Amino acid sequence: MQSITTAKQFNEIINESSRSIIKFQAGWCPDCRVMDMFIGPITEDYDQYEWYDVDRDVLPEIAEKYDVMGIPSLLIFENGEKKAHLHSANAKSPEQVTDFLEGLTI
Repeated sequence: MQSITTAKQFNEIINESSRSIIKFQAGWCPDCRVMDMFIGPITEDYDQYEWYDVDRDVLPEIAEKYDVMGIPSLLIFENGEKKAHLHSANAKSPEQVTDFLEGLTI
């Protein structure tokens, strides 16, 4: 998963026509470390998406703009528009993440 470290890079990625999933996390977040342990196979199974990672403490203005109130959160973007958001309370297990991805209607 490629890390996004600047607002410019973030905006370039979300404005592409391909669908991107951006995982918002932070180094101090224990739930984020748990997600790191199971997200690898999910990114492989859902390779129709481009997967990225943002440290919300590095880009707090981006997290605020897109209503990332808790971490980890997964946001899906296409053509500059946020299409879906898996909030942190529902992103604690592989099943919750795959159920979210399977339930997408975009």
